[in-house]
Amino acid sequence: MSAGHALYGVVLGAHNDPFLELVSGLIVYPLGVYDKDISCTLGNKAIRKGVRTIMATIDVTEDNFEETVTGEGITLVDAWADWCGPCKRFAPVFEKASEEHTDATFAKLDTEANQGLASALEIQSIPTLMIFRDGILVFREAGALPPAALEDLLKQVKDLDMEEVRRQVEEQNAQG
Repeated sequence: MSAGHALYGVVLGAHNDPFLELVSGLIVYPLGVYDKDISCTLGNKAIRKGVRTIMATIDVTEDNFEETVTGEGITLVDAWADWCGPCKRFAPVFEKASEEHTDATFAKLDTEANQGLASALEIQSIPTLMIFRDGILVFREAGALPPAALEDLLKQVKDLDMEEVRRQVEEQNAQG
């Protein structure tokens, strides 16, 4: 990651088995979730009754964007368009990262289908990657990242001292 990146610098489970995590009766496997009694969404995982499944990425729209990015944990948003060559090259990198980092939510924002939201977010170049942690935008940059850079970025976001980030945000809000 270069120094020019803007970085403000839901791990699940309560046991020692790295292949299995138990959260409120849900069993979360590295490649999916199984629960025979309920249906819901957990992070970037789609959970259906009695089915072990994983939804690597979710689509965000004007209707669910705020809800998606304001929750606890890490949420990555890839703003893209179908006609964009760099977006198409970044898509498999983003998808692979979503499969490897099931503790984060990976969302795709189609800027053509959601032009109002893209405008409100002041997206002028695509792909644009935004990363939120605990509802705070901690990274935003246009351009396709190679896999190693995305991995490094995710590690840095996971390692952030969120108390310090909140303090910095409060200071900025008090000044502005």
